[in-house]
Formats: sequence, C-alpha cells, structure tokens
Amino acid sequence: MRVLITGAAGMIGRKLTAALLARGTVQGKAISQLVLHDIVQAEVAAPHTALVGDLSVAGVAEALLSHRPEVIFHLAGVVSGEAEANFDLGYRVNVDGTRALFEAIRRAGYAPRVVYASTTAVFGGPFPEEIPDDFAPTPHSSYGVQKLIGEALLSDYSRRGFFDGIGLRLPTICVRPGKANRAASSFFSGIIREPLNGLPADLPVARDWLHTMASPRAAVGFFLHAAELDLAAVGARRNLILPGVAVTVAEQIAALTRAAGADVARLIRDVPDPAVWAIVQSWPRRFAATRAKALGFRAEGSFDEIVQAYIQDDLRMG
Repeated sequence: MRVLITGAAGMIGRKLTAALLARGTVQGKAISQLVLHDIVQAEVAAPHTALVGDLSVAGVAEALLSHRPEVIFHLAGVVSGEAEANFDLGYRVNVDGTRALFEAIRRAGYAPRVVYASTTAVFGGPFPEEIPDDFAPTPHSSYGVQKLIGEALLSDYSRRGFFDGIGLRLPTICVRPGKANRAASSFFSGIIREPLNGLPADLPVARDWLHTMASPRAAVGFFLHAAELDLAAVGARRNLILPGVAVTVAEQIAALTRAAGADVARLIRDVPDPAVWAIVQSWPRRFAATRAKALGFRAEGSFDEIVQAYIQDDLRMG
C-alpha cells in the first residue's frame, strides 16, 4: 500500500505521518511507501520519500502520481488569514493546486482513495443556532470559497469515477503545538498553548464567543477513519461536517484553569483585534454533525479533554 500526503510538513501532516508509521497499515494492508510532499522538506526515512514542490506548478502533481499512491491525503493549503490577506496566493494554492492534483489523478487512470481537508469556513451567515448537515454552504471569506471549490471538484471527480473521494469539513483544530500560524483562528490555540508554556497570550475576541473545536489527536483520527471508511455508506454527498466541542472562550479559559491553575490563566490578555473579530464573526459556531457521527467519526467530549490531549502529546514541544 502506497500513501501520499500533501502538506506533509504541516502540523497535521507530521502527526498523520507519525500515526501511519506507528500503525504500519491502512485499509488492512501494510504500508510499503509513504510519499510526503510540501513546499518545504518533510522528514522521513527510507524506504519512504519526501519531495518538495508547488502543486500548482506544471508537472509537480504528475510526478507525485508516478508513485501510484493508493491512498492520498490532500492537506496542502493556505490557511484562512493568509488566504484573505493574499488573494492570488490563496487561489493559486487552494484552487489551482487542488485542481492540478485531481487532474493528475484523472490522467493516471486509476481510482485511489482521496481524503480532502476542507473546513467549516465553507459556511456563511446568517446561521441557525446549530448548523445541520444540509445547511447550504455560502462562504463569506476567500478561504471558504476556495475550499468549497475544492469540495465541488472532489464530488464531481468522484462521481465520474476518477477517484474515490471524501471531504472533511474540519472544525478549528486546537490546541496546535509550536508557533502560531496565519490562520485567523490561531488564537484559540494560543490562549491555551502559550500560558501552559509560561508565556503571555493575546485574546483578540470577546470571551463569550462560542466556537467548535477538536484536538490534533482527533483530527488525525478523522483522516485515518476517512481513509478506511466504506464510501458507499457516505453516498453522493461526499463532504462531511465533522464533530467537535462547542465552547465559549470563557469555557476554554476555565478548562485551562482547571488543568494548570489561575496563575497560568492570568497570562491571557484581552487585546481586541477588529480584523480578526470581523473574520471570526463570519464563521458558524455549533454543528450537529449527524452524518459524520453515524459514520463513526469521533472527537472529544469536552474542552478539558482537548487541553489534556495537548498536555500529553505536545506540551514539551510548545
């Protein structure tokens, strides 16, 4: 079994790589080769391989498909804040790169499993209190539009039999280890990660803001489950809203306090940022995720569990 991961040098890509190496199998078959691709070098030892390139450049995607991967995790993308700030870059990476990969798969003439990392930013308001599975995606950000285009392509290429695809509308992934990225949602992780590492953290939005999150541990589980799921049970609607924990910022901080004490929580500083606040208010807040739950996708049951997942998996890396 050969597996390709695009965006492999990113946080989820690294964790997914580690999980696949630890398991050694996918779809019940031994993994003979991992092919890791990103714009920077990912780390992996032989017989696996790491390649560097831009999927939107002619020939790059075709070179990846020469390895004939049977499972493809397409994680590569420009995140929300960066896609909004740099219109051209967002469309080149998130749309042109995705189309180039899908076209290379089509021309390769076989039908691998494709697991596509999408986002709940495909939805735009006005929102009901809870987003049902059949809520129409009408994004209010360039990032959301770009990911929705990818979802539509995935559905059509799957319908035509070019590959067997599933799109995962990920909730915000929290707590992310390492340095903050340019996602507008990065502060959700920062207000937990930085204090746990003894550093101050700026909070740019109101403490009563509600948002849905899942841990990196859960995200890896989503991708692994999607790679092995019988997609006949998914049907023609190939893009799924995934489960997560809906909590306010104040409830996040309360969970941090329970885990590490009030002195740690006091490292959080309220520093309003109108630009971030404007983006965040365009996002949905709570999801039913009925289909995904019925199909066996699982996230944490509380934000306390998310904090503990970071402490157990990543605190020394923060």
